[in-house]
Amino acid sequence: MNTDSRPEPVAATPAGSLDSPASDTGSPTRTDDPVHALIVVDMQSAFVTGADAVPHAATVLARTEQLIAGARAAGALVVQLQNDGPEGAPDEVGTPSWEVHLPVDTERGEVVLRKTADDGFEETGLEKLLRGRGVTALAVCGVMSEMCVSATARTALDLDFRVVIAHDAHGTYDIPAAAGIGDAVPAATVSRVAEWALGDEVEIVPSADGVRFVAP
Repeated sequence: MNTDSRPEPVAATPAGSLDSPASDTGSPTRTDDPVHALIVVDMQSAFVTGADAVPHAATVLARTEQLIAGARAAGALVVQLQNDGPEGAPDEVGTPSWEVHLPVDTERGEVVLRKTADDGFEETGLEKLLRGRGVTALAVCGVMSEMCVSATARTALDLDFRVVIAHDAHGTYDIPAAAGIGDAVPAATVSRVAEWALGDEVEIVPSADGVRFVAP
């Protein structure tokens, strides 16, 4: 990936604020170009409800619901990824916290794909599903920003899908301080760095408001 033409860095979103990101996100945007599908990554009860939810979970949930509503209204494809965690993990298979938190409308053709790796394309049939529905452009949202969201978006780019990410529709946890390495890193900063690390091919828009859908 050629990063020589990347724009000058901009200040990261202030810690604790995902509702008011900088207007210039530092990545190219083409908000007038609609996408054909929404990939909702690991929005499972373990990560977005209760005391152990990611910071800004309410915002991420609200923006994801907004994206799902927009996709449904346009007739775009909605795919939810569900991580199968090991025994004892917050997302242990079969537990209430493993369940996807947002409703899935199977009558509209919405699909849940289970996975065991960060990358939502790995051994899930996601690529085959998208190709079969005629999808060439997609939006990605969910958790965690630097792990499953990033891995799924990166593979989508590698497979030549156009990828859009709404800044306020993904989240993660704070990185704790580590002796001899560094101080704690706020979740909002981790999410912003995860966006930047995807390079100049991904399209970052400040808000879910900037994502438009169309039927494939």
